[in-house]
Amino acid sequence: MIVDVALGSRSYPIHIAPELLTSAAPLLGPLAPRGRLAVVTDTRVAALHLPAFAQSLAAAGLAVDEIVVPAGEASKDWATLAQVSERLLSLGVERGDVVVALGGGVIGDLVGFAAAILRRGCGFVQVPTTLLAQVDSSVGGKTAINTASGKNLVGAFHQPRLVLVDPRVLATLPERELRAGYAEVVKYGLIDDADFFDWCEANAAAVLAGDPAALTRAIATSCRAKARVVAADERETGDIRALLNLGHTFGHAYEAEAGYSDTLLHGEAVALGMALAFDVSAARGLCPAEDAARVRAHLLAAGFRLSPAEFGIAASPATLIHHMRQDKKMQAGTLPFILARGIGKAFVARDVPLAAIEAFLGTVR
Repeated sequence: MIVDVALGSRSYPIHIAPELLTSAAPLLGPLAPRGRLAVVTDTRVAALHLPAFAQSLAAAGLAVDEIVVPAGEASKDWATLAQVSERLLSLGVERGDVVVALGGGVIGDLVGFAAAILRRGCGFVQVPTTLLAQVDSSVGGKTAINTASGKNLVGAFHQPRLVLVDPRVLATLPERELRAGYAEVVKYGLIDDADFFDWCEANAAAVLAGDPAALTRAIATSCRAKARVVAADERETGDIRALLNLGHTFGHAYEAEAGYSDTLLHGEAVALGMALAFDVSAARGLCPAEDAARVRAHLLAAGFRLSPAEFGIAASPATLIHHMRQDKKMQAGTLPFILARGIGKAFVARDVPLAAIEAFLGTVR
């Protein structure tokens, strides 16, 4: 199936199909006028998928230049960005070429940012290989690297030319990473689609078991939701796209405390953050306590750990607030929080003092 991201001259399609990884040449060929493609991936994905992907392109007459970086969040840094950029320049990548990001969210963010700054902007294609990337980070054009000050603080909005989603590559994904991606699926139901959250409650086990029909529906529904939001608010200048940050403000603080390591995966942090966002909403009288309990119950049933201590994180509320102050959404000393009036009723709250959040975190440590 095809989901269109409608952005005028920067519009692009998301193709979702099994075996797309090895049948992508007809879609990528027209984007490679010189018959060459630079493919950037990480060591883990290279071992699993790069040979078949590259061979399918070569069989169609496309030359492939491979760039492989270390797997893990640590590769979203200045040093790796510089290495990838220099390598792309040495390969003679031009402004009219496209660079292929084959991997999860780390590779997509890194390659997208490199493409945004290479020769002041060249094209790139997302070929996401994790559930999290397929339903969220590969769509919408947010690209970035992490810095010592925080997550995704240096980056650019740079839309891909094409997104290719092959659900079957998820069969090689570790169970923990598949579950982490599922957090972003649930997010779309919690934001503005209560019926989809109902579906998630009934079908989470099938999604996490890798059932093809359940996975495809989860991916397609999520991509449609993300595409709709991006088309309405591409650069997050209003409140519409900001809603996609549900759970992220809390989650990023815990990720920072964990050193952006595999101790706490991004999706795990988002799940923890969404539970806290609904708990805060209930504590402030915005959301029925029953809805907050239902969200927490579903995430627990899906296998998420919702206590920071279970990840070995023992940060004080003051430390977490310190991390939040580095959030890129800080404005005039205030930080908007995505809260909820119920399931499927998320909104941007700009009147919640950080002191109130610190006090709340002290009650749930």
